[in-house]
Amino acid sequence: MTAKRGRPRNMETQNAILAAAYELLLEHGFAAITVEKIAERAQVSKATIYKWWPNKGAVIMDGYMSAMTARLPVPDTGSVFEDVRIHASNMIQFLTSLDGKAITEIIGEGQSDPGLAVEYRTRYIQPRRREAWGIIEKGVTRGELKSDLDIGLCIDLVYGPVFYRMLVTGEPMDSEFVERLLNSLFAGIKST
Repeated sequence: MTAKRGRPRNMETQNAILAAAYELLLEHGFAAITVEKIAERAQVSKATIYKWWPNKGAVIMDGYMSAMTARLPVPDTGSVFEDVRIHASNMIQFLTSLDGKAITEIIGEGQSDPGLAVEYRTRYIQPRRREAWGIIEKGVTRGELKSDLDIGLCIDLVYGPVFYRMLVTGEPMDSEFVERLLNSLFAGIKST
C-alpha cells in the first residue's frame, strides 16, 4: 500500500475500493477501467481514491494483490526443494487462471505506461521476489543449498522461465514443467 496521506483509512471503504478495482479488472480489463468506474462501483468519491492512491494503476494493483495474497500462501515444509516447488506451482496455477491472466494484461500495458510498470513491479513482482528470497535463504541457512549461492540469480532462474512462457512462447506450464525446471536448477545449486 502507498504511504498514508491525510486521515487514516476506513477499512470498510478501503476494502470496497480494492474489491471494486479487482472486479472491474476481471470484467473489463485494465484499459477499460477508470477511477470514476472504481468510485462508482465502490460507492465512494474519486477524491477518496486519490487521497489514498496516486493513480489508477496503483489502486488496481493493490486490488489485485489483495485478492491474490490470500490465494498464494508462502510454504514452509522444511525442504527448500518442496517449498520452491509448491510456491512455483501455486504461482503457475494462479497465473494460468482467469484471475491470473489479468497480470499479463497489466504487464503488457506497463510497456507503454511507465507509471503502471512501477506499480506492478512494486506491488506484484517485488513482493513475490521477497517471498522466493525467504524460501531460498532458508535453504541456504539449513545447508540444503550452496552457502555462496547468488539468491537473486537463483530466483531469476526459477521464475524467469515461468514469465517467459506466460508472456512470450505460450508453452504449457504444468507440474511436469515445474519438476523438470527445478530438477535442472537444483542439480547445480544443492550443497555437496
